[in-house]
Amino acid sequence: MKKELLIHWTTDNLDTSMSMVLLYAYNAKKKGLWDEITLLVWGASQKLVLNNNEIQEKLKDINDVGVRIIACEQCAKNLNTTDALNSCSIEVFATGMFLTTWLQSAKPILNV
Repeated sequence: MKKELLIHWTTDNLDTSMSMVLLYAYNAKKKGLWDEITLLVWGASQKLVLNNNEIQEKLKDINDVGVRIIACEQCAKNLNTTDALNSCSIEVFATGMFLTTWLQSAKPILNV
């Protein structure tokens, strides 16, 4: 059975985002702690992607080690972040059903 993790990233706190969310996603995937990791960029975290080049570079590194990065389409529309997300190779789509299915499956989720 695959070990899958969803990281639901909603905070716009830079320190938490850099030192917990992005650091953990990168290292956990690189070290093989999880078979699959999905990082869901939702809400206020999208503003960090839009406004912070260091965050954008970290997301590219995370993508390069094999973490799937997705983002809420409605949040992107509301926050005008779609172009910034796309430039970081983030899949932008309606993620409400994705999140609901994940939660109902009882697979692990880390909410930050």
